[in-house]
Amino acid sequence: MQVSSFNKEFGNNIRKLRKSAGLTQEQTAAKLQLRGHDISRGVYSLIECGIRNVHIEELVALKQIFGVSYDAFFAGFEEE
Repeated sequence: MQVSSFNKEFGNNIRKLRKSAGLTQEQTAAKLQLRGHDISRGVYSLIECGIRNVHIEELVALKQIFGVSYDAFFAGFEEE
């Protein structure tokens, strides 16, 4: 399976946001679970690697968990 550069960069942004929030992957997955998302640390890791896409509901929850704007998830992307 080939990972697109967009997915990889998006995953890197999520990793940076998680680390800036001082959270581990396990803690982030637990916070997502508390918000009703069936996601393990392993699945969350796939998101950061750009292998698994983020569902909209998960993105909303990650925004709340990290305390950032949606723009933060797309930092570094060129506007077309």
